[in-house]
Amino acid sequence: MEASPVGDFDQLKAAGAQLVDVRTPAEFGQGNVPGSVNIPLDQLQLRVAEIDPGRPVIVFCASGGRSGIAKQFLEREGCREVHNGGAWTNLL
Repeated sequence: MEASPVGDFDQLKAAGAQLVDVRTPAEFGQGNVPGSVNIPLDQLQLRVAEIDPGRPVIVFCASGGRSGIAKQFLEREGCREVHNGGAWTNLL
């Protein structure tokens, strides 16, 4: 599950992309991207309504694995523009 090029993130964030951290609450509590929302991967199906499918979304986690799964799920759910940010530290 490849992450998008890092340079794209600054443009997407400036354009108002939704930042979705799919790590666990404990991981999120140890450090996170300012302005991001924590929706753990195991809760994504239940909380998908919190994501606007018409706006770009950047999903990220600790390394890119969980965010790759989240990207595929959100695309199936109708989100038009979803990017795998890989590790959350890529977005700092």
